[in-house]
Amino acid sequence: MASGVSPQDRVLTATRVLAGIIAPVLVLAFFVLVPWPSDTKRLFAWDIKPSMSAMVLGSVYLGGAYFFVRVLDARRWHTVAGGFLPVATFAGLMGITTILHWQRFIHGNLAFWLWVALYFTTPFLVLAVFLLNQRQYLRPDASELQLTPLAATIIVAAGGLSVAMSAFLYLFPYRAISIWPWHLTPLTARMMGAIFALGLAGLAAARDRRWSSARILLQVAGFMLLLILVAAARARTQFDTSKPLTWIFLVGFVATLLAGAALYLRMARLAAPTRGSEPGSRPRVEPGGALS
Repeated sequence: MASGVSPQDRVLTATRVLAGIIAPVLVLAFFVLVPWPSDTKRLFAWDIKPSMSAMVLGSVYLGGAYFFVRVLDARRWHTVAGGFLPVATFAGLMGITTILHWQRFIHGNLAFWLWVALYFTTPFLVLAVFLLNQRQYLRPDASELQLTPLAATIIVAAGGLSVAMSAFLYLFPYRAISIWPWHLTPLTARMMGAIFALGLAGLAAARDRRWSSARILLQVAGFMLLLILVAAARARTQFDTSKPLTWIFLVGFVATLLAGAALYLRMARLAAPTRGSEPGSRPRVEPGGALS
C-alpha cells in the first residue's frame, strides 16, 4: 500500500476489478451511440429516435467510463465513494425499464444481450462493492479543505432538482413527453429518468463537504454536461423552441456547467499544496499568523 494512505480509506481490489470491467463496456457503447446516433437500429439494443436521445445516453456512458477510470486510479475511497449509489440507481432503473419495455428491444442484436447482461447484473454488483468498500470510509477531519456551506447547499439543491426530474420522467412518461424539448417515447422518457437519477451524487454534499469527495464527481458532471451540450448543438433542429422547457434545459445546463467550472477552479486554487502539505488539506496557521 502506498505510503500516506490510511488503511481505513483504501479502494478495495474488488472495487477496482469491477471498475476495470465496466469502463471499457461504457466506452464501447459511447462509440456506438455518438458517432452514429441515427444507426442504433442496426448497432444498438433498440432503435433510439431521435438522435438527441442516443447522444445523451452516449454522453452519460463516456462520463461513466471516466468515473470508473478514476476509480481504478483512486488512492482514497472517499474520493470516489459518492458515485456508486447513483450509478447503482441508474443501472437499476435501466434494468426495470428493459423489463417494462421488453417488446421495444431488438432481441436479434448482440447489443441487446450485452445490454441485458449489463443492466441485470451491475445494479447488484455496484451496490455490493459499495457496501463492502464503505467499511473503509473515513470521516472528514478539520485539516481537510471543505466546500463552503453555500456551495454545498447549491450542489444539494441541484441534486434534489435532478432527482425530482428523474421521478417525474420515470413515473409519468406520457406527461413528460408533452413538455420535453425533443421527441420522447415512454421508453426514452424512462431512460432520461434513469439518467437524471445520477443527480443523487449531489445529495452527498449534505453529509460530506470535503473538496476531495466532490472533486472527481464535479469533473464527471462537467464532462457529461459538456458532451450533452455538444450533442444539443448537433441535434439543434430536433428541439421544439415553442416549449419553455427547451430554454430552461439549455440555459440551465450552460449555467450549471459554468458554475461548476468556476467552483472547481476556485477550490483547485485553494487546494494547491504548500510545501510540506498534503494535496487537499487546509493551509495550517501557526501562532503569529504564519502559514505552513
